[in-house]
Amino acid sequence: MKRLQEKLQQFAGAMMVPIILFVLVGFYVGIGFAFMNYILPQWLPATNFFGQFVKSIFNMLAGMGFLFMNYLPIWFAVGISFTLAKKEKGWAAFSGLIMYFVYITAIGKYANSFGVNPDYIATQSPNIQAMWGNVAGIWTFDMGIFSGLIAGVTASWLHNKFVSTEFHASFAFFSGPKYVIILITLAAMPMAIVTYYVWPFIAAGLQGITHFIASSGLLDTFVFGALDKALLPFGIHHLIAFPIEYSSVGGTMTIDGVLYEGVRNIINGQAASATATGYITRNFTTGRVLFQLAGLPGAAAAMWYTAKKENRKKVASIVIPAVVTVMLVGISEPIEYTFLFVAPALYWLVYAPLCGLMYVIAEVAKISINGHALFFMIPNLFQPAKVHAMALLWLLPLTFGLYFIIFKFFIEKFNLKTPGRGDAEIEFMTKKKYNEIKKGETAQDALEPRIVEALGGASNIDSISACATRLRVNVKDNSLVADDDAWKNYLEAMGVVRSGNTLQVIYGVRVTTILTKIKDILNLD
Repeated sequence: MKRLQEKLQQFAGAMMVPIILFVLVGFYVGIGFAFMNYILPQWLPATNFFGQFVKSIFNMLAGMGFLFMNYLPIWFAVGISFTLAKKEKGWAAFSGLIMYFVYITAIGKYANSFGVNPDYIATQSPNIQAMWGNVAGIWTFDMGIFSGLIAGVTASWLHNKFVSTEFHASFAFFSGPKYVIILITLAAMPMAIVTYYVWPFIAAGLQGITHFIASSGLLDTFVFGALDKALLPFGIHHLIAFPIEYSSVGGTMTIDGVLYEGVRNIINGQAASATATGYITRNFTTGRVLFQLAGLPGAAAAMWYTAKKENRKKVASIVIPAVVTVMLVGISEPIEYTFLFVAPALYWLVYAPLCGLMYVIAEVAKISINGHALFFMIPNLFQPAKVHAMALLWLLPLTFGLYFIIFKFFIEKFNLKTPGRGDAEIEFMTKKKYNEIKKGETAQDALEPRIVEALGGASNIDSISACATRLRVNVKDNSLVADDDAWKNYLEAMGVVRSGNTLQVIYGVRVTTILTKIKDILNLD
């Protein structure tokens, strides 16, 4: 069971790589089409060279956004194979790309051999027709992101298992990564045959799930929101969010003659449409606007208020930067982990259900903001009529007060040891202290070498990667890894989540820089 959890954590972390592109999708599509459809026609008619030039800039911007969205499976195939590879990551990414194209090509060619072609499919039921289409110019099963996931996982597995294979000198050219490419082309054929017979049943199951979600109303919204938060500490919350956000599980909609799958893709399609009068109101993730802009700041205020008076200044130095981070860029882990590890019951029994409630309230209020942090909400400001945002004027202060009251009650009622309430000294890494550490002895050298040492040394690290806020590490011997107190007190971590030989070390938004330096130390690509 632990091994399965470790694999799920690795997989969930790998899916975060292509998510970087979705930030650009929202910005580029939202801003590009807002100017093209609403702003430029009023202020700068494209009747001269300057007007045409300005319009072309925003048209290119929107086009790049749709590029990222339209080829979603490819980004998943490349990103997952790259992230899950243990070495030779460049070759692994290339293998993922090859795997994706040979896989979908093999499906189409196998189907064609039995007379299943576009002309035949056109005579079948709408449900069958929906399964097929032109994907990246290839007629095959239209599996959405699932084709990219399958290709990426398969390519990374073959890469990790066979990338070090060596042949006799006569065939040395085909050793290593080149051997993996050969295996990929061969593996694609039986995979395509199996997929041809199995995918229709999977597609029917997905359609059933979609129907269930659509018919279960607000209950499903609550369950989704609560689980999204409840699974966060385990690093597998993306597994429930991704199908809804980027596949047909989250629904389909035809906008201006184009079929979009998943609530995020649908929203971007609506943002681009001059005829769409509003975003879909049931996008499941809108509730994040409430608890990230107001709920978590209210919880932080409660933790500050309930702290010992002599500790409030130190508590403020911890929670204020975390609150600013969640409000500006939507990364909630820093503030959530300030109470998760000291009061887990508060997180799972109070906070997670409360967040689920926020999803429900946002849906009832018909709020449909594309983006859940101030920075990502900017494109919405150019198309205010589409987002139904006026309710936020009273919902945000109400949410702040609700979280403050509930957190204050449970902290005081059950004497929860949130920051500043216990006897232990509150550790906060100030710039002065950090500079003092850097000038110290070997045990107090730069952070990244100390992290490697705390993981049991370079030889004990099996693999290392990162998601948005945490290092994901697999070690060979967990007994060699430093304890939680060492991570938090001397290694600047906000917390540690352990599962067997897998660790998630939370560092917040600085984690990417930390990972890069660690890879330099380990000589990893």
